Amino acid sequence: MKEKISVIICAYTFERWDDMNAAVRSIQEQTLKADEIILVIDHNPDLFEKSKSIPGPLTVIENRHERGLSGARNSGIEESTGDVLFFMDEDAVAIPNWIEYLMDGYVDDTVLGVGGKINPNWVSGRPAWFPREFDWVVGCTYRGVPETKYQVRNLIGCNMSFKRKIFDEVGGFQDGIGRVGKLPVGCEETELCIRANQYWENGQFVYDPRAQVHHRVPADRGNWKYFRSRCYFEGISKALVAQKAGTKDGLSTERTYTMKTLPTGVLTGIGDAFKGDFSGLGRSFAIVLGLFMTTWGYTYGKIKLA
Repeated sequence: MKEKISVIICAYTFERWDDMNAAVRSIQEQTLKADEIILVIDHNPDLFEKSKSIPGPLTVIENRHERGLSGARNSGIEESTGDVLFFMDEDAVAIPNWIEYLMDGYVDDTVLGVGGKINPNWVSGRPAWFPREFDWVVGCTYRGVPETKYQVRNLIGCNMSFKRKIFDEVGGFQDGIGRVGKLPVGCEETELCIRANQYWENGQFVYDPRAQVHHRVPADRGNWKYFRSRCYFEGISKALVAQKAGTKDGLSTERTYTMKTLPTGVLTGIGDAFKGDFSGLGRSFAIVLGLFMTTWGYTYGKIKLA
């Protein structure tokens, strides 16, 4: 029997109206059609009313929970009827066979969720100093992630799908971790994936780079202020996840990233500078600064939670 597919997109601001419409269209035009597309408006009545005018198959609802991405996603989950639930950001556009590629990953019954690659679409061009190792700062797939299908600890919110049984058995996204408006926090999907893996010991999450979305990155996210702030709040989010899931599971992926990916990135940047690309020094510095700010945020978060 064919599994029913639900796609959930969350939005909160008129500033992304055009992006949101493009996101919805990219889902409506998939090669493998979704059975339902749900657009959740996060505590913005005017945006909710206007969004009802978006053409095509679409259900528009309001966030019934606390303001923020976690509450909005949970509202979409409650509204949905699918066996597999897909999530994408309102400022992203999926390739035509996005759903098809993600559904390919569910051939094994132990698979709990499947995610894909998130490509940054820099509105003003990628800053020369911005290291690809830190593309997670702008919600995208970062350098160090393998280029082939493989098992991961957690999926990334802009491009992910889950079996409904996860939400039925272990609950939804945790309030107090995810993004609220423009506050640059996150990790709610990390906590959910860890919680699910702790419940199903043989369960697995799969990353398939064929399933791609293009994520719009505005100019104001390509500056040092946002970079520092996002890294700092990521550290705080990691502290919250570690508290809820345990340090071993909460930081397992981060250890490999810190010990292997980042040192390689620093050396690569220095090597680029010796070859005449002096912006490589900026990338190396950004990696060191990003690690420092994330560690600072994590340490502060642990102290506050103690």
